[in-house]
Parts: sequence; structure tokens; C-alpha cells
Amino acid sequence: MSKIKLSFWGLLLALSALWLFADTLIPEPFNYFSFRGVFVQYTGVVAIGVMSAAMLLALRPKLIERPLNGLDKMYRLHKWLGVTALVVATVHWWWAKGTKWMVGWGWLTKPERKPVIEQMLSAPEELLRSQRGLAESVGEWVFYIVAILIVLALIKKFPYHLFRKTHNWLAIAYLAVVFHTVVLTQFSYWSQPVGWVLAILMLGGTMSALLVLTGQVGARRKAEGVIESVTYYPGLNVIEGTLDVGNGWQGHVPGQFAFVTSNKREGAHPYTIASAWNPEEHRMTFITKGLGDWTSRLRDRLKVGMPVSVEGPYGCFDFNDGRSRQIWIGGGIGITPFIA
Repeated sequence: MSKIKLSFWGLLLALSALWLFADTLIPEPFNYFSFRGVFVQYTGVVAIGVMSAAMLLALRPKLIERPLNGLDKMYRLHKWLGVTALVVATVHWWWAKGTKWMVGWGWLTKPERKPVIEQMLSAPEELLRSQRGLAESVGEWVFYIVAILIVLALIKKFPYHLFRKTHNWLAIAYLAVVFHTVVLTQFSYWSQPVGWVLAILMLGGTMSALLVLTGQVGARRKAEGVIESVTYYPGLNVIEGTLDVGNGWQGHVPGQFAFVTSNKREGAHPYTIASAWNPEEHRMTFITKGLGDWTSRLRDRLKVGMPVSVEGPYGCFDFNDGRSRQIWIGGGIGITPFIA
């Protein structure tokens, strides 16, 4: 099993185990409504857990890139977590909202309320209970927004510059989901391991969301440069550009890639670096084929002397795997790592 599959299933199993340590899916007495109560809590824990992990991966953390075999694999895990969050959140929403609808339609009979026993609540619990109505409304409407944004992210033909903007909106939605979770999670969980782990994940996810919204992702790995030369090969529909990145670039190894921004409105795009690094020359080359909406217009947009921003390097498609031999196979634009 690959590392990202182990990470994905490991996270789901860990969240489930922590929740089962604090609660049960077989409450006493067992009926539809008692099961609904605990199942809504369980799905909520899993949904916010995978969303938080996805938010952390959005930071492109260098610390876990090598263990997960590169940023491309991390993004695949990020996608799986996003889809899982959508599926689990949909189940969570249905059991919470759909039950109320079915009671209204007459499909279910709501059990009679037991006499309320007055009990002293701590100040934090009293405060959270007072916000339940608002938290439920926020959670419902944010669910609809998140569902639309995730579906848009999965549509391959959706324009990249629009995807980049709408995907960043998920950071705002995530902060709203954190509020929903803090208020509606069963209060007893916060004094148990499941609550501690949720708190750590949500704290990390919140910090990640703020960095995304302020444009600070990868800020420490960025270098400012200028385009030195641009060559277009019409027979191949390929453009070759050389950049002077000065002393800000930390270097790279052949096979890695970087995010390059030449137009702030369009944002950063990933390109394989097609040159080895020489710290004395501080130059790097990219070879790009016009395959998409943006890359097909690069030859008309890129000009010598234009300022660019380069972030990276990323990726583990290199010789640093501890093995004595490797076999590389590449063709077409996939030849760029060999050129490097």
C-alpha cells in the first residue's frame, strides 16, 4: 500500500478509534433517534478531522513532502480528503436535517421529551449551548457552499484562475465549520483524547486558513526573478524560458518543479524545472508545451525583462531514494526532467 493510502486510511481509522473511545454507535436504549444522536457526532468528528488535514496540506509543508513522496502525492491526498469530507458531511447533513424533514412529513414520530432535570452547567458549556441555534444555521448554509466549491474543484474544464480563487474561499468556509464544530460537539468530548486531537487539528487548520487567505502559502520558499530569454518552437508548440532568480533561490535538484507566477491575476502554475542548478549563475530554465488555456498563451504574454516569482522547489522525482539503480521513461513534454 502506498504512503498516501496508508496516511488516508490511518487518519480515518485514528479518528474513528478516538471517537469510539469516547462514545458508541450502539447507545442504550437503541432506536433511530438515539442512533442519530451519536452518528451525527461521529460523522461530524470525521468530517472536521479530514477537512483540517486537507487545510494543513494546503500549506505545502516541506516537513512531510519527502515522507509522502512529493508534493504531487500530497495534493492527491489533499483531493481524497476533500472528497471524503464532502461525502461524510453530506451524510452528517442528512441525518441532522433529513430527520427533521421526515418528522415533518410524518415518516417518523419524534419521541416524547423526557422531563428536564435542572443541572448546573459550567460557564463554557452554558456559553456553547446558547450558540447552538446559530451554529446549526451556519453549518447548514456553509455545507451548501462547500459542496458547490468542492464539486467545482473536481471539474477539470473549470478555468484554473477561477478555480484558484473559488478554492481559496474554502478557507473562509472552513473557519465557519470550526465555529459549528466547537459549539455542537458533545461537550464531554473536549476532556477526552478525541477532543484534544480535534482541538489540535482545528488549531492547525485555522492557522492554515489564515495563511491561505493572506497569501502567505510558500512565502518563505519564494524568490523574485526576471525573464532573461524566451524561445518559441512552433513545430512543437513549446516555449523555453530562462530566468535569473538572483540570490533568493535556494537551489534544486533535477526532476523537481516550482510554482511560477508571471501574472498575479492568473496566479502561480507548476512547471518542471528543465535545468540543473549552478549557484554561481543563479539561472533556471522551464520548457512548457501549450496544452491548456494558460500555457497556450504564454508565448504571447512572456517578455524578456518581465518580473516573475518562483516558489519551490517541490517534488521527489529525483535520485534521492537510496536505491542503486533507477529506470526513467519519458516522452513529449515529459522529457523535461531528463534535460535537467
